[in-house]
Amino acid sequence: MSKFELIATATFGLEAVVKREIEQLGYTILKSEDAKISYEGDETAIARSNLWLRCADRVLLKMGEFKALSFEELFEQTRALPWEEWIPEDGKFTVNGSSVKSTLYSVPDCQAIVKKAIVERLKETYHCDWFHETGAEYTVKVAILKDSATLTIDTSGVGLHKRGYRIKDVAAPIKETLAAAMVSLSYWKAGRLLVDPFCGSGTIVIEAAMLAKNIAPGLNRKFASERWGRISADIWKTARKEAFGAIDQTSDIRIIGSDVSRKAIEAARENAEEAGVADCISFSVLPFNELKAEEKYGIVICNPPYGERIGERADLDQIYKDAKRFFGLNPTWSLYFLTSDKEFEKAFSNKPADKRRKLYNGRIETTYYQYYGEKPPKVDWEKPPES
Repeated sequence: MSKFELIATATFGLEAVVKREIEQLGYTILKSEDAKISYEGDETAIARSNLWLRCADRVLLKMGEFKALSFEELFEQTRALPWEEWIPEDGKFTVNGSSVKSTLYSVPDCQAIVKKAIVERLKETYHCDWFHETGAEYTVKVAILKDSATLTIDTSGVGLHKRGYRIKDVAAPIKETLAAAMVSLSYWKAGRLLVDPFCGSGTIVIEAAMLAKNIAPGLNRKFASERWGRISADIWKTARKEAFGAIDQTSDIRIIGSDVSRKAIEAARENAEEAGVADCISFSVLPFNELKAEEKYGIVICNPPYGERIGERADLDQIYKDAKRFFGLNPTWSLYFLTSDKEFEKAFSNKPADKRRKLYNGRIETTYYQYYGEKPPKVDWEKPPES
């Protein structure tokens, strides 16, 4: 199989996490930039990347990159690319676009030019003037940044955060990819107790359990490129078989998810069952101030309510007081806290976090505050990825 360039897109702040995931899959990194990691792969890499990447948003196939200062340049250089290697005669394709700080600033016009150029290329290849577009879907993107155009085809289809297990939701759920990243950025691993006292519909604890059991996050969903003729059904079958065989049923996984909302806990239980991890998560309806540390060296990873609406600030202040009390009584425990509140450090402990990282929860800018408790004796800690 031939090699080509793939791009894993990521939320700002998660590039290091996604880069590490790609390297763990065995692929060579070509470039790491804001919100995207480029790497070398083949048809099998497309299947394995979509199945295994926990924190990436999408996997894109890069078709070309060039300077484009005029519509004529955009048209001619797009037409010069080998679109027929991927898009068949009956392929259905759409073009999305973006333009930032570029001469060609009209996105609709850029999309139309790219669409026309691809059609002209395919006309020459297939010797026809009309395409019925009844086959597999191909979403082409033209992204122009500072007059440099990058053209890609989306191999994922629906975003990779759609794992398929979230059958019940509650208000303002955290994205699965961000939840997985929060766990990956922590020192938690199987053998230590993990608690989310604001678990909502269970996303953080479910992602933690899937990580600990080595369940590929895309195992129970489909991808756009599964219908592409260029990637055989055997490649996908082999990749899924590999993923099923890699599931770990032996690890000591102890996870607790609690919330004050009974409705949320009911949703979390159903989602955990759907994800295949209900056996290693204990759910309960419990206010944070009633949380007890039944053992030492536990870890709390949470995404509590942000308290941005009028009347909610008092609830948020109470959460901080409860957290300060709990961790004051349990110095061996560690806290990983995602919030948009810039005053958290002052309210929680009046001292800087051991580490902090800017992350985006949807369009909300947040900070991931990390406070490390006492290190467990004789434990082999795996270091989280650096910024």
